[in-house]
Amino acid sequence: MAEEEAAQQHFHAAGATVTLQGHHAPGKSSASCWGMVIRCRAAVAWATGKPLSLEEVEVAPPKAGEVRIKIVATGICRTDDHILEGSFPDVDFPVIPGHEGAGIVESLGEGVTSVKPGEKVILVSLPHCGECSFCLNPESNYCLKSHLSEPQNLLPDKTSRFTCKGKQIHHFLWVSTFSEYTVIPEYAVAKIDAAAPLDKVCLLGCGFSTGYGAAINAAKVKPGSTCAIFGLGGVGLSVVIGCKVAGASRIIAIDINKDKFAKAKELGATDCLNPRDFKKPIQEVVTEMTGHGVDYSFEAIGLADTMIAALASCNMNTGVCVMVGLADSGSLISIDPMLLLSGRTWKGTLLGGWKMRDCIPKLVSSYLEKKFNSDLLITHTLPITKVNEGFELLRAGKSIRTVLLF
Repeated sequence: MAEEEAAQQHFHAAGATVTLQGHHAPGKSSASCWGMVIRCRAAVAWATGKPLSLEEVEVAPPKAGEVRIKIVATGICRTDDHILEGSFPDVDFPVIPGHEGAGIVESLGEGVTSVKPGEKVILVSLPHCGECSFCLNPESNYCLKSHLSEPQNLLPDKTSRFTCKGKQIHHFLWVSTFSEYTVIPEYAVAKIDAAAPLDKVCLLGCGFSTGYGAAINAAKVKPGSTCAIFGLGGVGLSVVIGCKVAGASRIIAIDINKDKFAKAKELGATDCLNPRDFKKPIQEVVTEMTGHGVDYSFEAIGLADTMIAALASCNMNTGVCVMVGLADSGSLISIDPMLLLSGRTWKGTLLGGWKMRDCIPKLVSSYLEKKFNSDLLITHTLPITKVNEGFELLRAGKSIRTVLLF
């Protein structure tokens, strides 16, 4: 009878309503929500082509090897918009999007040792299981647990921790940061410095790390080199930062939205080009500006035409082109083989080449040491209740990064 009465109790913790499902873990206070279902706010995508719906969802406790996290801040990334458009592969609806988040550990499942309740963390959408052949390869940042090898719509035990209105809600890349609380595998979370401001470093969970790492890790930009960046969203501008930090002497920023140029120059771009201002292909313009093409080019949009233009913009023998943008599922590209036969290198990168769990803490330390200023990418800060307004700003080209706060 006492257990039955306990099951009816409701508590308020960190602004969310929680419902006790069973016994507290020894030594844990009720305010920790340990072992309980948490009812909280989340932005749910019920179907493609529909706005996100702010709902009350139930978040189950973490199972063995899992961590439940209170999300404090999350960025809106273009990839989240791809979900709503239905162009991100292998997403099951209904789903809670979001993958660029930072928060505080609330409770742990059995066997978790790398983080503790109360610690600040960044959630990583590219996991690091530490056991597969890719994780064991020091030159790889891929993991066979990632969505390119197997779906991340449910947690590894093939169940969800989210329910809403009696229906199962799917996870996105396991992290689902548009929920005030989320549950993820331990190998998809990185502990960070307690001094880090979560509303700023959340960007390191995807957009900034992807672009910055494309320059630093994938291209390995050298001091005194020339670079061209196609697309000046949050990722492309992060490439600009990376090229600047690496010591590039000329950084050509390219976009059809001239309103992005002031920010690009603030971050280190030396030239800004709008392809619509020229009658010739932009790759020809870049080649004429630099003599033989740039040393490094980056495509941060995800369009076949700009991928080819970026490849053709780098010099024909030693140029390196890095694909960063996410193309629509099923996209195909036709190229002239001579673009590669002459010696160019064409490569892609996932999340900037970082082994995320290992590197995120180091990136946060670099942020705190002011080695780069990713804060300049944040143009809007909104409460989660205005999540759809954040997407409207993104689609209209009026924002670089919008950070949502719970």
